Amino acid sequence: MELVKITNFELYDIVLYGDEEEKAAVLESEFNLQGWVRTNRTNGQIGFIEFNDGTYFKNVQLVYSKDNPQYDLLASFRNGCAIEINGKVVLTPENKQPFEINVLEAKLLGDCAEDYPLQKKRHSFEFLREIAHVRPRGNTFQAVFRVRSVLSYAVHQFFQERGFIYVHTPEITTNDGEGAGNVFDVTTHDTKDPFSFYGRKVNLTVTGQLHVEPFALAFRDVYTFGPVFRAEHSNTVRHASEFWMIEPEMAFCDLNDNMQVIEDCIKYCISYVQEACPEEMKFFNTMIDNTLQERLNHVVNSEFKKMTYTEGIEILKEAVRNGVEFENSNIEWGMDLQSEHERYLTEKVVNGPLFLIDYPREIKAFYMKVNPDQKTVAACDLLVPAVGELVGGSQREENYDVLKAKMDEMGITEGLEWYLDTRRYGGCIHSGFGIGFDRLLMYITGMQNIRDVQPYPRTSNSIKY
Repeated sequence: MELVKITNFELYDIVLYGDEEEKAAVLESEFNLQGWVRTNRTNGQIGFIEFNDGTYFKNVQLVYSKDNPQYDLLASFRNGCAIEINGKVVLTPENKQPFEINVLEAKLLGDCAEDYPLQKKRHSFEFLREIAHVRPRGNTFQAVFRVRSVLSYAVHQFFQERGFIYVHTPEITTNDGEGAGNVFDVTTHDTKDPFSFYGRKVNLTVTGQLHVEPFALAFRDVYTFGPVFRAEHSNTVRHASEFWMIEPEMAFCDLNDNMQVIEDCIKYCISYVQEACPEEMKFFNTMIDNTLQERLNHVVNSEFKKMTYTEGIEILKEAVRNGVEFENSNIEWGMDLQSEHERYLTEKVVNGPLFLIDYPREIKAFYMKVNPDQKTVAACDLLVPAVGELVGGSQREENYDVLKAKMDEMGITEGLEWYLDTRRYGGCIHSGFGIGFDRLLMYITGMQNIRDVQPYPRTSNSIKY
């Protein structure tokens, strides 16, 4: 009988979704599988191995009996070891798994030491962060990092289907695009002049936006998707010093057009992951957050509301007068809203996704379009239930004189003359937004700590790998 190499994914696909002819062919064949032992138990007469090869979230159950001449070898396989087996498929529709593999032959490819840290028990996320090189083998992180991969693809698919050009913006730059100054300097080991390599002080980028804007003036619709770095000592569950940003930029696009693209993008990404990762999403809904699927479906099926910052402030003030308690109940126009305020507006007031628009110019970045009232800018933050802010965007200031005056006032014009040129060389109305990819992944999976959605998280006061 011909031996066929097959994967967990292929087996589940055929057994669950194949036609009768395909299923019959599976039952008549012998298969070769290579992967890792998740668990192994035996009662002395029959043994069961939970086997996974990384191609599918669900394990395949391998069954071996005392009659197998390799019984002792099979029984000796420890959790985590790499094995190769030949076997036959047996359908088991009456059991919780739709099929199992009756092992005919087995080979140990790579043994696993006795101190292997993933044993058959619940491990805390804190413990698993200390073994980031092993945790992808656990159920939660198998699910997290597969969804991370699928979500990355969904982002590219969304923009590529709409004709956007993907631009690789630099990681080393001479400016702080946010104007915040929280940057990582790039130096060499030259003790006399650590900045000698470039002849000037440079830093790791905090955003690709400034560099991608000129491409929008050539290609119309563009995006960049890559890592950025923020030197902030914010030891919270939502902050990391290295994370990935999705940053589109669109010419001939005002704030309303911008918000429509944001809404379409978020709905597309959620729907794509739900369809491509059904087992992982069931796991998250069962084990991480049992309201997850309901919340995500609500977002996908909702019309995103709009509210001005000024209206939001008045609603929050009224809430305080009516007895609602916030940690910060001193609500004043011009303040930077906290997550608790954002969540109140999106959860209690509109009960769904909300664009908060027209923020005070003093609390927003220099490049945002000044509104006719001269007090606010054409900015938008997308607020969603359970999280608060998920996306931030704005219409950019296309008026050269206004933008230059703002930059001169902040003392950041030097070194950004090239950015001002984009307003002199055929500039036009343009807009864009930024989505923190890791935070979007947290929202879609229900994971509560950014350290648990990044393969090797970088946070202040902690780095191991």
